[in-house]
Amino acid sequence: MSLAIALFLLVNLIVALVAAARGPTPADRMLTALLFGSTGVGVLVLLAHAMALPALVDVALTLALLAAIAGIAFARRAWHARSEGDG
Repeated sequence: MSLAIALFLLVNLIVALVAAARGPTPADRMLTALLFGSTGVGVLVLLAHAMALPALVDVALTLALLAAIAGIAFARRAWHARSEGDG
């Protein structure tokens, strides 16, 4: 069952890849990147459970951390650019 869910999440990633290529704004692309991160974490955790590979959980946690850092960096950059444009 968990492999079927992992396959569904991989299909979701393919759809997100198409949306990222067509995203009209950088914010749309960043949201797609965050979707990649969270869906990738879900896929890796499901595969770790299904294949009894606990090392994949470590990879999933690293991916979650990188996605969070990327989101924070984007928000800081966007906030900084907006405050410079106002002044």
